[in-house]
Amino acid sequence: MNIRQIAPDFSATGQILPEQMQAVADAGFKSIVCARPDNEEGGQPSFDEVAKAAAAAGISIVHIPVSGPLGEGQIIRFHDAWEKLPKPMLGYCRSGARAGSLYATLGK
Repeated sequence: MNIRQIAPDFSATGQILPEQMQAVADAGFKSIVCARPDNEEGGQPSFDEVAKAAAAAGISIVHIPVSGPLGEGQIIRFHDAWEKLPKPMLGYCRSGARAGSLYATLGK
């Protein structure tokens, strides 16, 4: 993982593997937003696999897949997750860019 801190309570990274979830918890993250659609690339773990590992590590997780430009529904879902989920939050997708774009919609 190459975690980039974007704000004190939000960071972004590329794909998280289920076996990396304890390292995510050990880094202090309390929630995750996944911006990567399932089956985007061969060999990528599904959101369900990552979510099971997150639950086992005590981390809240939400799936807001982004493919192409951000849509209003995705922005609304992210803002809702931001308000409800514990911080700090880690966002991930293939490279971390889409997760960072979701955070940027907060205007912080």
